Amino acid sequence: MKKVKLILLLLVVAQIAWAQVSADRKAVERTGLDYLEGFYQGDTTKLKRSLSPELLKFGYWKNDNGYASEGQMTYQEAIDYALNVKKKGRMRDVPPGSVIVYDIGEQIASIKVKAWWGFDYMLLAKHDGEWKIEHVLWQGPPSKN
Repeated sequence: MKKVKLILLLLVVAQIAWAQVSADRKAVERTGLDYLEGFYQGDTTKLKRSLSPELLKFGYWKNDNGYASEGQMTYQEAIDYALNVKKKGRMRDVPPGSVIVYDIGEQIASIKVKAWWGFDYMLLAKHDGEWKIEHVLWQGPPSKN
C-alpha cells in the first residue's frame, strides 16, 4: 500500500511540474510573438510586454559588401522604432513569422524568431513571473544560394 501511495504522489508531483513547464513554454512563445508582432505591427504595448528595460540588441544587415553591424538597439530605441512603423503606416496584419523554443529553465530560456527580415536569437529571463527578452542577436535575410 505504501508503494501505491508513493507512486500516486510521484505522479501528482510530475503532473504539477509538467503543467508548469507547459505554462512556461506558452508564455515564452507568447513573448517571442509579442516581439515579432510589436515590431511588425508597430505595437508598443506588445513590445513593452516582451522586452526587458535592460535590453541589449545587436544585429547585422546585408548590404552590397556582405553583412554590416547595425550596432546596438536599446529598449527605448525599440519602442521608438515601433512608433515610427505605426506613424509611417507600415503595419502588417499578416502573421510575421515563427518562434522556435530551444530551452526553458526555471529562470531563463532561449528562442529563435524567424520573420521576413531574417532571424533573431534571444535570451529571456523571468521577472516577477513574466518572461522578458534580455538579449537579442539578429541577422538580416540570408543569401539565396
